[in-house]
Amino acid sequence: TTTPTTTTTTTTPTTTTTTPTTTTTTTTATTPSTEPSWWKPPPGTTWQWQISSPPAIDTSLDVDMYDIDLFDATQQTIDQLHNDGRIVICYFSAGSLEDWRPDRDDFDVSLMGNPLDPQWPGEWWLDISQIDDDTSALARIMRARLDLAVSKNCDGVEPDNIDGYTNDNGLGLTAEHQRVYNTWLAAEAHRRSLSIGLKNDLDQVSELVSHFDWALNEQCWQYNECDRLDPFVNAGKAVFGVEYVEERDNGSNKPEVYCPVLNAKRFSWLEMTYDLDSTVVTDCRDI
Repeated sequence: TTTPTTTTTTTTPTTTTTTPTTTTTTTTATTPSTEPSWWKPPPGTTWQWQISSPPAIDTSLDVDMYDIDLFDATQQTIDQLHNDGRIVICYFSAGSLEDWRPDRDDFDVSLMGNPLDPQWPGEWWLDISQIDDDTSALARIMRARLDLAVSKNCDGVEPDNIDGYTNDNGLGLTAEHQRVYNTWLAAEAHRRSLSIGLKNDLDQVSELVSHFDWALNEQCWQYNECDRLDPFVNAGKAVFGVEYVEERDNGSNKPEVYCPVLNAKRFSWLEMTYDLDSTVVTDCRDI
């Protein structure tokens, strides 16, 4: 007898488990820049310079910027200029003591050097070397002036007489004293979000162009010095300037000669009187 053999095959089902993959995307929020900003005018910016204000600032000129006196300009005038869409730059002397200013008593006699010029009575060179001490009286006075510019809502400042080392100052000022002082002024202005221009001081343009937002020069054409301002334009920064009608001659020092040249350099040039009142004798844009 043959017993049949039964073969039983058991199949175990295979279960495949898929574990879902979770992808986490991290979004980084963009933090608004907290870097301070201030006015940085490009070459060709139009302007008016009126620091002799009586009886009042003429606000009617259609220009981008007005440069007016920090102390003499009224708040009403500054507000009016802003309402008209103008930038307001406020002028003060950073390198001399003027005995008619309201803060004149803050200047110690130890800060005073030689008189500026017989043409400008009541004004003396300042010992800018004292800025090496950041707590000095000079530092406090200049900070207070910059704070005044902020409180009056000026967009920037024009510090004058910041080339004392090239003059008979009676204080032994050096080029290094001037470089340090001018750099300090620029840093203090920018700390307050104020624009600041380099006034004259052509010998130090290459060292200071990166610290200042624009330049302002007097009579570079008359003294054959205009090319020394080119680093500002090359850096995309405006160059403002004047020649004085009192210095006109029968040669090349007249607008019909210098305006086309300075226009080609993209300088913003005016011919004005020594009074620096509202009278613009010639705007080089018109030539």
